Amino acid sequence: MGLLSLILGICIALSLVSYYPFDPSWNTAETHGEFRNLIGKPGAYGSDLVLQVLGLAAYVLPGFAFVVGWYWIRSTPISRPIERFIGAICFVTTMCTGLALSQMSPIFHGSVLLGGTLGLIMADLLVGFFNQVGSLFALLAAAVISVYMMTSFTIGATTAWLKTLGHPVDVLRQRWQTWREHQRHKVAASRARRAETKASITSEQLPELPEVAAVAYDSSHMDETTLSIFDDGSSIENSETTLPPIIPYTDTPRKDDDGMEAVGSSSGEVNSLGEHSQRSDAVTQLDSETSPVSSPKISYQLPSTSLLKSPPPRGFFDPDELQETARTICAKYEEFGVKGSVQQINPGPVVTTFEFKPDPGVKYSRVTHLAEDLCLALECESILVERIPGKSTIGIEVPNRKREIITLREIIESPEFDGSDSLLTLALGKDINGRIHTGTLDSMPHLLVAGSTGSGKSVLINSLVMSILYTSTPEQVRFIMVDPKTVELGLYEDIPHLLTPVITDMKKASNALRNVTREMEQRLKLLAEHGVRNISQFNKKLVKLNAEREQDAPELPSSLPYIVIIIDELADLMMIEGRQVEESITRLAQMARAAGIHLILATQRPSVDVITGLIKANVPARISFRLATRVDSRTILDAMGAESLLGRGDMLFLPPGSGRMTRLHGPLVTEEESHSVVDFWKTQAQPEYKDEFLRKPDDEDESSDAAKRSNEVFDDPAYQDAVRVVLEMGKASTSTLQRRLRLGYGRAARILDAMESDGIIGPPDGSRPREVLKSPDWLVEVEGR
Repeated sequence: MGLLSLILGICIALSLVSYYPFDPSWNTAETHGEFRNLIGKPGAYGSDLVLQVLGLAAYVLPGFAFVVGWYWIRSTPISRPIERFIGAICFVTTMCTGLALSQMSPIFHGSVLLGGTLGLIMADLLVGFFNQVGSLFALLAAAVISVYMMTSFTIGATTAWLKTLGHPVDVLRQRWQTWREHQRHKVAASRARRAETKASITSEQLPELPEVAAVAYDSSHMDETTLSIFDDGSSIENSETTLPPIIPYTDTPRKDDDGMEAVGSSSGEVNSLGEHSQRSDAVTQLDSETSPVSSPKISYQLPSTSLLKSPPPRGFFDPDELQETARTICAKYEEFGVKGSVQQINPGPVVTTFEFKPDPGVKYSRVTHLAEDLCLALECESILVERIPGKSTIGIEVPNRKREIITLREIIESPEFDGSDSLLTLALGKDINGRIHTGTLDSMPHLLVAGSTGSGKSVLINSLVMSILYTSTPEQVRFIMVDPKTVELGLYEDIPHLLTPVITDMKKASNALRNVTREMEQRLKLLAEHGVRNISQFNKKLVKLNAEREQDAPELPSSLPYIVIIIDELADLMMIEGRQVEESITRLAQMARAAGIHLILATQRPSVDVITGLIKANVPARISFRLATRVDSRTILDAMGAESLLGRGDMLFLPPGSGRMTRLHGPLVTEEESHSVVDFWKTQAQPEYKDEFLRKPDDEDESSDAAKRSNEVFDDPAYQDAVRVVLEMGKASTSTLQRRLRLGYGRAARILDAMESDGIIGPPDGSRPREVLKSPDWLVEVEGR
């Protein structure tokens, strides 16, 4: 019925549009058999009839037919159909009467009245009853009533719709007012902190730091080009190019004449999350007597961004090239029967996103499955196709011919990074549209990174370390770095932030993880004793208690620094110390957030034996660079897509608590930049290593445990028989002992473990039986002795 209604509407529209007054019809004698009307004889007679009766109001009849057909095709019931039908009749009648009251000349060579015969009759009745002016008001009232009966509109809904017309202007005005208010608050806070800093420096008789003007960050190179094209995909129009406003930093001056910035707090106060910015200019003082991981009193200065390379000028995009790419995408899809159009083009620093909208009836899977064919058509390395959240379009991310180099300096100088209050702010990079993305490790609270060789994994680790070195002092954050490859993290050796030397021995790395677990337990007990829930609240409470403490009162515990554990290659560590490492990492991931201990785990082999289920379940924040297979992508992200990345910093970021991945492009950190920042920190202080973290925990005694377990098994009367069976058969497995000795699985497994500890059999080898290390005559010799 819906299709028939649409066809009827089209026929009526064509017959009315092609109406010819001299065609044979009701009012014209048939002199020849030819009809100029597009519908022929039915169109000529039908159009003449409705035009003679309704006049120009007849042209609304196809619209009614289209609306009814559209409802029926979508299987949408028409609410109150009788009321709407009556309203449509009243609307047509009102329109005919109004046209007749206009008293304009007939049309179509005088053969058709403007309001038709119906309008002429109704106009005569109204004028005779209301006169001319009264008839106009009556028609206006009838028109409003008929429209209400057809559409059920209300005055409130109409007013709300009119208000939405000015919504974009209101949004811009509100953003401008919010920005100005924010700037006023920042200036006021900056002045207050500057006054407090001068007072604290004077009281401690420290040299006064020189003041310089605030540095303004020019963001003119961060323009975004947006191209809109027609729905048919045949032509593209350049839309207005918008540049983000240049917002100068009016906060506390960041740099002095030596390119450095002083940070800290006075009177034993330490910067903590949520208290105030870690970039204050006071001196940080901590007591090293009571905390095993604190440092002596010292005044630190944060490095300046002048140590980093300036970002290169941003390149421009060729609109003609983007237009041609859009046409190629539409043509390639049409070859496979997928019809649609590119609605918008969003160039980015590394990839350009083409927003493709498929026609109705085209499945989403048909669009995504043609990614490899698009790669062939566009001659590019790889293409990522995924839907755009909040839109009815599909994003086709095509690599740029020339990719932009993203530097760490532009991210650190950005408002997103500088405005963060966290001591663990991380510079992640830019998204596909060029927007800067940062993260806070204390909110993640742990991070898992995977990527094949050369994909940019090690560069990201360096950028994360550099981000923390730009925001925190050694009193605030300490590092434990594990570098099995001995070449990735060695450049950070001897910086004052290190809690231990860079660990390259896996046994010591396992000891360090177990000792950090003990440190976590001690911290949690300390937090419970003070009635706080996390390290931030604990540090703020200590600041308050120290301020209220009398001079002769005993010294309070010092503030606790955050501990960040970075493991560059988790696979090597799991191969050597798998069971103990997995247990330590799992416990830290589950409980260490409140204690201020965070993990950054990186691996180039994201297999299930490295990223176990326990580790994966407790590390919700994950980053994946380019991987070899879809299986690896599912292992790290629980979704495909990492196998289609470009490498060299191109990554997918899965934030905690979210199932939607974000494609980011990490910043490039050169060795020269890393050495400059590392040398800057080395000139300020020497590292205070805690070697006890590298020793085996005192509460562990593996030898006594093994001896105890061995004695328990030797007391088992079946042990001797089990050894004899194993030596006779030349293989050892739990199923063999169960069949030959009629033992349970648990008992047979314990006996095999005891044999392994005694050196009789080897370790497990997957599903194959264990290797027997002793000869069949060994037991006889032992019994003889």
